[in-house]
Amino acid sequence: MNQSLRDLTIEQRLQIVEDLWDSIAEDQQALVLTGEQRKELDRRLESLKLDGAQGRPAEVVIDEIRKRL
Repeated sequence: MNQSLRDLTIEQRLQIVEDLWDSIAEDQQALVLTGEQRKELDRRLESLKLDGAQGRPAEVVIDEIRKRL
């Protein structure tokens, strides 16, 4: 019997997604960055160090978005 993902409950599908994401997180060292990607990440980290701004709390940003809707 062939089972489609649509045959699963939402909870079952979410569990599959969570399991898949966890497996990717465990193996992230296997991902190879290109030189260009590495340079961009280094540039962004340096910019963060120089700026020091850590951003704004998500609650504040979400509240501002909701007010504009």
